[in-house]
Amino acid sequence: MADEAKWYVVHTYSGYESKVAATIKTIVENRKLHDLILDVNVPTEIVTEVKDSKTKQVERKIFPGYVLVKMIMTDESWHAVRNTRGVTGFVGPGSKPIPLTDEEVAALGVEKHEIKVSYGVGDSVRITDGPLEDFIGTVEELTPEKNKVRVVVSMFGRETPVELALDQVEPIA
Repeated sequence: MADEAKWYVVHTYSGYESKVAATIKTIVENRKLHDLILDVNVPTEIVTEVKDSKTKQVERKIFPGYVLVKMIMTDESWHAVRNTRGVTGFVGPGSKPIPLTDEEVAALGVEKHEIKVSYGVGDSVRITDGPLEDFIGTVEELTPEKNKVRVVVSMFGRETPVELALDQVEPIA
């Protein structure tokens, strides 16, 4: 049943996003709607602000006035979310909510897909995709949260760093 769940965008009063998300989570707990409303998310990013020559990390909402809810759309789940204080409605024509596509969810980075890699820094790997397919190189840097790996490949007698997706390389057995 969780496969039927889709991400919907809920419009809220600006500044009430976190409160609305917390309230929806409380409603899910109280009404035991865990099987209908699976996740509630307020997309944020960490930004470095410089003010008066001082830098500080600030968490900023990516979409002010919006909350993302992963749910199975039924009358009960629709009413639970729609009648939450601070919610002005779902995004979609009229009163018909439109779910986000898989591409939109991936672009927003809402769902984290854990990628396990069987190689580390300093390991020899073979590139399995792209213009450098079948080249062999050494892993210089791993950034799993960004799905990136930097591999140093020897081309034309020169060491060249190449940035690839984690699934574009495989360890050499």
